Amino acid sequence: MKDDQSLDKQVTQRSKSIYILPNLFTSASLFAGFYSIIAAFNSHFVLASVCIYIAAIMDSLDGRVARLTNTQSAFGAEYDSLADIVSFGVAPALIIYFWAVKHLGQFGWAVAFIYLACVGLRLARFNTQLDDNTPESKRYFTGLPCPASAATIAGFVWFCNTLGHTSAEGWVTFFATIITLYLSAMMVSNIKFRSFKDYDLKGKVVFTQTVFVVFIIAIIFIDPSVTLFVIFMIYALSGSIARVFKGKQTAQVK
Repeated sequence: MKDDQSLDKQVTQRSKSIYILPNLFTSASLFAGFYSIIAAFNSHFVLASVCIYIAAIMDSLDGRVARLTNTQSAFGAEYDSLADIVSFGVAPALIIYFWAVKHLGQFGWAVAFIYLACVGLRLARFNTQLDDNTPESKRYFTGLPCPASAATIAGFVWFCNTLGHTSAEGWVTFFATIITLYLSAMMVSNIKFRSFKDYDLKGKVVFTQTVFVVFIIAIIFIDPSVTLFVIFMIYALSGSIARVFKGKQTAQVK
């Protein structure tokens, strides 16, 4: 009985603890998001987009570092969510507003706010599902993850800037609005997106898999503005496409 009480006490103390290492990565993600906002205000949209990707990398590392070093905590989870709302909510919403949809007047700021609100709702739902350890929850996210959504917006803005569209107008504004609203809907939807958490990064891999990873990295660095946008846009579309095909297969079975 005493051993059980001692174990419960240790778990409670761990959940309330604050660990430096994973929170450093979270702070780096928050800083990148904050700097992205400053860059957007100064119309440096490529820099703002790059900062979104840096924030996404830091965000992906903080959780992995916490799990590898066994330093997960309730504080870290809450801090991570607060950083995410800035880096993947406020920052991309302001980027897309100042770069594109501000030309649409009240409808423009409504589009940016809808995106920000959907990020907040997505994070709130995700936090309530943290205790779900089923195999399904490890393989799939319910709704599009907000870092992937922010990376899609950043990729689109970066890609268009390389084409000479330093500020959106005409068809670029139209596509920016459609993409933003689509991403917003996907984040709060019940559509499943692969999480890739079930892949064991510490396990052994075959040689061809290593070559494939090197090939992908090389392709990204050839023209990151194009490849990153294509990769994240495909991922953002993957869930809805899979849902459509699954619905057609179900209809054929019936």
